Amino acid sequence: MRVRYSFSSRRTRTIDNKNDHRVAYPKLAREVIRISDIILEVLDARYLEETRNIDMEEHVKELGKKLVYVVNKADLVKISEVKAKLEELNLKPYVLFSCTRKMGKARLADLIKIEIKRMKVKFFKAHVGIIGYPNTGKSSLINFLVGRGVAGRSPERGHTRGIQHVRFNKDILILDTPGVIVESETFAGSDRALQKHAKSGVRNYDKVKNPDLVVANLMKEHPGKIEKYYRVKAEGDSEILLDEIGRIYNFLLKGKVIDIDRSARLVLKAWQEGKIK
Repeated sequence: MRVRYSFSSRRTRTIDNKNDHRVAYPKLAREVIRISDIILEVLDARYLEETRNIDMEEHVKELGKKLVYVVNKADLVKISEVKAKLEELNLKPYVLFSCTRKMGKARLADLIKIEIKRMKVKFFKAHVGIIGYPNTGKSSLINFLVGRGVAGRSPERGHTRGIQHVRFNKDILILDTPGVIVESETFAGSDRALQKHAKSGVRNYDKVKNPDLVVANLMKEHPGKIEKYYRVKAEGDSEILLDEIGRIYNFLLKGKVIDIDRSARLVLKAWQEGKIK
């Protein structure tokens, strides 16, 4: 269904078609970038690199828009480590954000107002576009920022539908988009891309292929965390871990064989919901 807008000519100018083949993400996200004065890219503090959308970042910069990195779920990491990683990746400006700890709201609100004032936007409401992968917490961020429940929230990937318009104040409008997965990653189906999506919650735990392999990878990258959460001694062996979890939760197939797939999805669900820290 086509989305209608009533924006001024300042916001509806066309973009040179020569760049169209480089834009590998849905039209709605491109539209939000085009009509916004400032773009907020929401990243998961635990997976900065995995939740960056380089294609969108490049498109934002090509259009000369201001890009701000909002590092969400900052309460789930060591602040010193995530700051060091941000410096290493040269992601500036950034705001560390956490709805749970009520962190970053004032700084982000002030940054938005300062940038809008610097742009000297007149006669029109300033537009702040929000982009990012699914499940990075965009809707939660908006609700926390404006102080009311205006954006739908769900742990299910792709919950937001269409472009949502949210009033920040009388002069600023926030535009939210559905979570975007880079098209090349969606269709490539590589093990690396799938594991990346499963870890960060981009791809929902019940739709992940080979969840046991993803759990094995998580155990290598975060030794001891999953074992500690489930109180299982596995010594880094994912097969032992999943087998024990299956016994604990009575995940059995015919012949009393442990349902490893179900055990693995239980782990991924807890991981994506931020329960395993």
